Amino acid sequence: MESSAPHRRFPVPWRVERTQHGFEVLDANGIRLAHVFARDDLHRVRFGQYREHLTSDEARRIANGIARLPEFMMHRKEFYQRGGGQYRWRSARPYHVALEDSYIRAHWPLIDAVCKMNNIPFDGTGERIERDGSWCVYEFAVQLDAIQFWDRFDGRWLRGEEFIYPDRPKGLPTLREPADTDKFRRRSVDR
Repeated sequence: MESSAPHRRFPVPWRVERTQHGFEVLDANGIRLAHVFARDDLHRVRFGQYREHLTSDEARRIANGIARLPEFMMHRKEFYQRGGGQYRWRSARPYHVALEDSYIRAHWPLIDAVCKMNNIPFDGTGERIERDGSWCVYEFAVQLDAIQFWDRFDGRWLRGEEFIYPDRPKGLPTLREPADTDKFRRRSVDR
């Protein structure tokens, strides 16, 4: 039997605030959703007990991860959803994004660094599409990873072998970039 009480919602944005003993994750109304405890005096505890506590940096990272949960669960209306029929998602049909071959060659160090910083696993399928240039296809298991990759690197969203051009979703989280982008300057492409 289902409860007749209205479902409780925690409006976004969720934010992280520092407290005396760690970090709190709060929703837009100020309701505490999580508390991640930390100790800054780990250098004073007995040997071996430091493993039982989080440092401030570890606790902050965990709290930031919790605060980003609504972003990852957000419905992206502007993108084709593989919900049913022949386009239903399964590991045999992951999400695909194509990048132009000369763009990949010129920007590979930056592409690799940004994807590693944001924990976006991407695999080249080895498939090439010859249409207005040569395009290399990459596959993703998670739709948000594919969307962020497509948006950041000016790729083409694929359905089968057809390019589709959806609008950029509102509120799409941006990828973190390396601080020293000068070392990723555009390389010349040898043909």
